[in-house]
Amino acid sequence: MNQLESSILGAFILSFTLQFLVIHFSHRHDFFIDSHTEEKPQNFHHFSTPRAGGIGIIVGMCFLLLTPLGWKLLFSIILAFLSGIFEDFHNSLSPRRRLLLQLIAATSAVLLTGSVVTYLGLDIHIPYWSGVLFSIFSIVGLMNAVNIIDGFNGLASGIVLLILLSFSTTAVQVESHEILQISMIVTSAVLAFFVVNFPKGKIFLGDGGAYLLGFITALIGIFLASNYATVSPWYILAVLIYPVWEVLFSIYRKRKAKRSPMEPDEYHLHMLIYKHITHNNPLTSVFIVLGTAPFIFCATLYAHNSKANLLIVLVFIGCYTLLYRYLYKKEFALKKQS
Repeated sequence: MNQLESSILGAFILSFTLQFLVIHFSHRHDFFIDSHTEEKPQNFHHFSTPRAGGIGIIVGMCFLLLTPLGWKLLFSIILAFLSGIFEDFHNSLSPRRRLLLQLIAATSAVLLTGSVVTYLGLDIHIPYWSGVLFSIFSIVGLMNAVNIIDGFNGLASGIVLLILLSFSTTAVQVESHEILQISMIVTSAVLAFFVVNFPKGKIFLGDGGAYLLGFITALIGIFLASNYATVSPWYILAVLIYPVWEVLFSIYRKRKAKRSPMEPDEYHLHMLIYKHITHNNPLTSVFIVLGTAPFIFCATLYAHNSKANLLIVLVFIGCYTLLYRYLYKKEFALKKQS
């Protein structure tokens, strides 16, 4: 067994073991518990459940320290995780402090790794300082996007697994052993969480886990786009399009309704799919993951073609919009009747 295989196996075993330890101690000492009786728009579970699956994932990711890039990311990864785990534990971290931790994590990662996107594809170049800001904004944005889609068993982790597998495939194509190793270690740690979370939902990601996955996924994408000229930035966007568009569309519709984008509601696509199509928690995740998979697959096939991936992005947005309008009309009609 070589080092990569050992790291992948070790990440899975550590993450898997920690998931059950967190479940045991959370129930025993009543911490990190997400109560099923709380009235929250995203509450779709029927039992009180620990929301600290990110602990197992970050422990499993310790094998990243076997790579030079992993050492550079240590400080940033811890900050990204802390920006959410405090909220999971104390439920008291203010949005401003949470955002500050995320900005520090993203900034340190960009500067320490030199991963700065200055070429946007289609012959569009931006200055280095703009690239730094763009890269930081992208990381923070995806951290929050993954947190937004974390609403059903296996949804966020399932989408992230598809994304990481795509990035791993592209890393093989550009012969980036280090990115392949990082992607596969994270994939293994997330997979261990996934098999405990789906379909029964014995443990949730929590904010710490969601922010952590958004952070590392965005950074891998930025690293590929900024260090390999043959990798199209539009490929990265196409692979990430579901969480990215979910957060952008949410901001748009909340602004249109004159509500704060930070205010949670019950009108995200995954919630409407649950209410009007699947009526089942894990089946909702299956519906969305299988619906997103063809777009990620096509983007991976054309990872070096900006025009093809721009088309994939536009087709996804069109399909998303049509489905959302159909489901929203059903929701509006239902509320009008009641």
